[in-house]
Amino acid sequence: MDALQSIGVFAAQTFMILFAVLAVILVIALLAAKASHKPEIQIELLHKRYKNFRHLLKAHTVTKSERKELKKKLKEERKALDSKSSNGDKKIFVIDFDGDVKASAVENLREEVTAILTLATPSDEVVVRVESPGGVVHGYGLAASQLLRIREKGIPLTVCVDKVAASGGYLMSVTANKILCAPFAIVGSIGVVAQLPNLHRLLKKHDVDYKEYTAGEFKRTVSLLGEITDKGEEKFKQQLEDTHTLFKSFVSRFRPQLNLAEVATGEYWYGEQALTKLLVDEIRTSDDYLLTLSEKHQVVKVKFEHHESLSDKLTGVLGKALKKGALSAVEELETRRFL
Repeated sequence: MDALQSIGVFAAQTFMILFAVLAVILVIALLAAKASHKPEIQIELLHKRYKNFRHLLKAHTVTKSERKELKKKLKEERKALDSKSSNGDKKIFVIDFDGDVKASAVENLREEVTAILTLATPSDEVVVRVESPGGVVHGYGLAASQLLRIREKGIPLTVCVDKVAASGGYLMSVTANKILCAPFAIVGSIGVVAQLPNLHRLLKKHDVDYKEYTAGEFKRTVSLLGEITDKGEEKFKQQLEDTHTLFKSFVSRFRPQLNLAEVATGEYWYGEQALTKLLVDEIRTSDDYLLTLSEKHQVVKVKFEHHESLSDKLTGVLGKALKKGALSAVEELETRRFL
């Protein structure tokens, strides 16, 4: 009996210790999750970064006797830089947009633009480095609208294209006061495309009925599983043409010097070719442009990052699982048009 009591006491003590340890771990995890959940605007002073490059290279390329004089000179430069940073000097704000088919980066872009607009004035400048082959119409339309917020405030807007700004990426770029482009960057592709496999004949071959019910004559023009009629197909093509017309109108609004009949064919061009067709204003990389600006101005890179909480991550996993369902797949294939 005493042995059983001893075992019971030992088990209870062990349980209490484990419970206490787990409680501590849980508290730490919750605190960490809470801390990481806060969305953040991250700031990097590129002008200081570039000067640090120069200082580092100088320090390794001078003689030992020159090093002392160099340290004194660098100290004076840093003091002058800090003095400049505290006055009303022109500021260059930098945003990176790395676009995918869904234009997912627009969620960060809207926060970055908002942050910049709380401080920037018409005497400053915003430089957006765009890299995107294009994607869904509504996503890139919103991205372009975010950049228009900058221009509508009278703040000079420059877009730099180092690799590719095609289709939806170019739709964003034309909102700028000037577009800079690397020599072999891909620019243009002013067109609209939609792709849709149709399995109706396969279902019919295997005696599988597919019925779709709609209210509204053109609620569904073409679909993945249903029969594509001549009338529905014609309407779908007309919708693509309407989207293309909107695209061309938007481009013409900001770059009236373009010959749309020549450039709005869905083709793309490399930088040098794009310059001759007036799709861009200058052949220059973003690195060279920002480095030059940093010699006289503050260059501030702004980046928004959203850190997901544990519950957000779990919700995201569940959402992705649901998106894999057949109905979601059908809806996405049937409704998306791509710039």
